[in-house]
Amino acid sequence: MSGGKYRKEHNCLNCGEHVEKHYCSNCGQPNIELKEPFWHFISHSIGHYFHFDSKFFQTLVPLLTKPGQVTLDYIAGKRARYLPPVSMYIFVSIVYFLIVPQAENHNQTKKQVKSEQKTLAEAKDLQQQMQLAKDTMEMKGIPGASVVGTTMDRIYEKLDRKKFSKLSFSQQAVVLKDLEAKQKAAPGDSIDRIVNSYRREHILKEDSTYESYMIRQGRLPAEDRDNWFERFEKKKDIKLRAKTGPEWTIEKEVEKYRPKQYFLLMPLLAFFIMLNFRRNHIYYLDHLIFTIHGMIAFFIVQIFSVPIQNYVFGESSYVGKAIDMVVLAGIIWYLYSGLRKFYNRSRGQTIKKVITLVILYKLSLFITESVIETILEYTVA
Repeated sequence: MSGGKYRKEHNCLNCGEHVEKHYCSNCGQPNIELKEPFWHFISHSIGHYFHFDSKFFQTLVPLLTKPGQVTLDYIAGKRARYLPPVSMYIFVSIVYFLIVPQAENHNQTKKQVKSEQKTLAEAKDLQQQMQLAKDTMEMKGIPGASVVGTTMDRIYEKLDRKKFSKLSFSQQAVVLKDLEAKQKAAPGDSIDRIVNSYRREHILKEDSTYESYMIRQGRLPAEDRDNWFERFEKKKDIKLRAKTGPEWTIEKEVEKYRPKQYFLLMPLLAFFIMLNFRRNHIYYLDHLIFTIHGMIAFFIVQIFSVPIQNYVFGESSYVGKAIDMVVLAGIIWYLYSGLRKFYNRSRGQTIKKVITLVILYKLSLFITESVIETILEYTVA
C-alpha cells in the first residue's frame, strides 16, 4: 500500500541501496515521489487510518469471542489480518487509562455528594429536635431553654466538617464545647455522630505536629496510649499531611501508578504461566504474547463496563453489582477457555492452573502495591 507515484530512479532515498522494482529489498521503503498533491496526501493518510481500523476490528472480534485463537494464529504465522500485540496493547491501554479512572472518580464524587446530602439531612433533623427541645423546655418553664435557643441557630452552619476542619484549634474547641452542651440537652444518634466526627477532626488538628501529638499522648492513661508502631505510623502520617495537604491520600497516589503496575506485571504473569505449563515446551515469548492478548481483552471489557456501571446505574446499585459479577465471571471464563485452547490441557488441569495463576497474580499485585506505598511514603516524607 504505497499510495503514491513511483520514482523512475532506482536508488533508495532511505538507505541508498539499489531498488529493483517498487520497494527496497534492504529496508522495505517504497520508492515513491516525495512531492505529492494535497488531496493525494489526504487520501493516503485516510487510507492508512482505515487500514489500521479494519485490522483493529479483525483482531478485536476473535480476541474477545475466541480466547487463545488470535495467539495461536499469530504464533503460527497468520499475522497479516491482525494488529501486532504490542501495538494493540499500547493503543487499548491509552484508551483504558483515559476512560476508566475518570468513570471511577465520577463514582467517588457521587458518593461524596450523597454523604454531604446525608449530613445536611441530619443537620436539619437535629435543628428540628433542638427546636422541639427548646419549645418543650419553655412550655414547662425549665431553666436552660435560653441557652439552647441562643446557640441553636448557629449549629446548622457549623455542621459542615470541611468548614470545621479549616477553623483554628481554639475555634474548633469552642464549637465542640457548644455541640457537647447541645448533645447533653437533646441527645440523639445524629448529634452523637456529628460530635464524634468533629472530635476526630479536632484531634487531627491537635496532632498537626509530632510534638503536639506526643503531648496529647502524655495526657492519656497508659492503657489508651499508642504503641511504638502506631507512633511510628503517626509520625509518617503527620509528615505526609504537612507536605501534601489533608486531601492527599496514599490510595489516590498509588492509583496513578496503576498503568505502570499492570505493564510491569505482564512479564511476571507470563513467567507464572510458563512455570505452570512448562511441559508444553514453548518459548517464553509465546507465553508473553498470550498474556498481552489477555490483558487487551480485560482492558476492552473494562472500557465498556466501568462507564456503564458508574455513569448509568451506579457502582453500589443492584445492576452495578450484577455487572461486577458478570465481568468477574467473564474474566474467569476467558482465562479458562484461553488456557485450555492455547495449551491443550484437560478441564481439571486447566481449572487448577487458573486457580494457581489467580492467586499468584493477586499476591503480586498486593506486594507491588505495598512496595509502591512504602516508596511513596518515604519519598514524600
